[in-house]
Amino acid sequence: MPAINTAIVARDTLHQLARRENWAQKEAGVVVVFAIVFVVGVGLVSLWISKCLKARKAKKAALPA
Repeated sequence: MPAINTAIVARDTLHQLARRENWAQKEAGVVVVFAIVFVVGVGLVSLWISKCLKARKAKKAALPA
């Protein structure tokens, strides 16, 4: 007799997967807030990188050749 009955394990696993609910669909507002925060964060990081690159280019142009 096997120590673990695979039929029971498979049935329990399938039951857990089928029982899960779609959290993102139920909490659409939270997902929208996360998306907005992500877009704003990416915008701020890209703005910071752009400023750093402009400063580097200006510093390089100011150096005598």
